[in-house]
Amino acid sequence: LMEEFMRIDKYFDISKRKVVDAQRIFHMMEQRNLAAAYQFYCGKDLENHHSSDADAMATFEVFQAQLERYPSLGTDIEKISVVAGNPQGKNYDLAGRMVLNDDNIPVFNFGKHKGTPVEDVLRKEPSFYHWIMNGDFPAYTKHKLKEIKLKMKHNG
Repeated sequence: LMEEFMRIDKYFDISKRKVVDAQRIFHMMEQRNLAAAYQFYCGKDLENHHSSDADAMATFEVFQAQLERYPSLGTDIEKISVVAGNPQGKNYDLAGRMVLNDDNIPVFNFGKHKGTPVEDVLRKEPSFYHWIMNGDFPAYTKHKLKEIKLKMKHNG
């Protein structure tokens, strides 16, 4: 709410007010993980979670239940992947931290370098690479970034 007021250049002091964030309560009380999804969609407790077999089977069952619950998704995997996986088909990494621009060049898709080619950032600000590699980014994102850096090294 405060952000919306700030967008229209309205400010009020909340330093002496109690603030309740309903979304924070929701995220705190309703877990957002595979076990919670399995319970929600399949009505079952996930046993042996974090074993690859149990997690893979639960993920498959959740997906099946989602298809049943949301018939508007259809059954065409190509269409579903556009809606739920990679809407523009342009993700370079699975998390979408890097995407392909109109010239099919990987660019960053977040932060101060959003829209900037990854290679340009790595040349001009090598510390950004280390920040990502040492940060809380998905392993696959780090893998794809390292791939770009190695390609740059081999190409001179």
